[in-house]
Amino acid sequence: MASGDREDFKKQSEDCVAEETCDSGIDSIRSLRSINTEDYHKERERVVEEDRILGSRLPHHPDEHTDISLEGQTVDERLDSNYGSSSITDSVELPKVQILRITEDSAPNPDPSCIFTYLSDEGDTFLHLAIIHGVLGLALQFILVVPKEILEIQNDLLQTPLHLSVFLNQPEVTRCLILKGANPEVPDRNGNTPLHLACEYGFVQCASMLLDEFTEEELKSPFYDPSVRIEQDLELQNWQGLTCLHVATIYGHINLVDYLSNKRANINCKEGTGGRTPLHLAVELRNISMVHILLKQGAYVDATMYNGCTPLHLAVGRKDTAVATILCQSGADTLLRNLEDETAQDLAEGDSDILALFPFDDVKISGKPVVCTE
Repeated sequence: MASGDREDFKKQSEDCVAEETCDSGIDSIRSLRSINTEDYHKERERVVEEDRILGSRLPHHPDEHTDISLEGQTVDERLDSNYGSSSITDSVELPKVQILRITEDSAPNPDPSCIFTYLSDEGDTFLHLAIIHGVLGLALQFILVVPKEILEIQNDLLQTPLHLSVFLNQPEVTRCLILKGANPEVPDRNGNTPLHLACEYGFVQCASMLLDEFTEEELKSPFYDPSVRIEQDLELQNWQGLTCLHVATIYGHINLVDYLSNKRANINCKEGTGGRTPLHLAVELRNISMVHILLKQGAYVDATMYNGCTPLHLAVGRKDTAVATILCQSGADTLLRNLEDETAQDLAEGDSDILALFPFDDVKISGKPVVCTE
């Protein structure tokens, strides 16, 4: 084969491999569900065979038995995905490792540290990719044999395998990662923990895999690390200032709100931007069912935002008679004033339906209504 033809063919092979590279981004993960896995592997095998005939290795595969180096970066540099100096996301420190190119002639039991610390162009480990492509049996084998530190490697979107297993609703993989000791509090690039994702998409089973205590059977599982304890701060906020309970409320997942409340999540926690509690959010969204469940779980009906507004202020301001009625029946104080010195009745002026809910008559002093007393 002529030198020019050889270079053209090699470039086509590289382009083909680049096109098949897995993107671990959220949007791309959704699209991966439509990939024909069989066609993918057939094409991959074809490229490998042609590359073998040409006598060159596939791109991004270092020589056998050489230290990993990606574009001049060492392993430690490549795996550093921390946010500035944040202690939560300190980079995983791995020992110096070597990589083996997996072929039909590879040893049957290669050193796991040589295999499972390989990173794709998007920073995905083999475990990330196994989860993305739904090869759950292989993913479980990876989890069983690799050190805990490798289970917490973050890809370029700062997603750990635990983030992906929850996002793709794989409760069995999620539970095995927790049993092995994967950290459930690592935030992704949006500040979301795996539990935030479960609350956004309504995956109750994945949420329970993250929070439920281990059963007697699980304590005997080969995945179980005796040093592991189920501990997770349910008031961790993402970069929008939202806890998991806020997220579940916003997306209307009543079953998750109920579950988190039973797990002693703070039902009156305030989000970081405006100080809204889940009840405030439910009122803003006019979700009557959510308002009912939050009040049933003990939400404080007169909780105030940073601007002093109660849920009743929000309901009246939106002229939502139905929600205002529920709040009044639950004992909401109609005389509380916000930072603008307004009560709920001040906001209801001119709305006869809502004014009828308040215990005021027509007597006013200095323009302010007077409470009726028996």
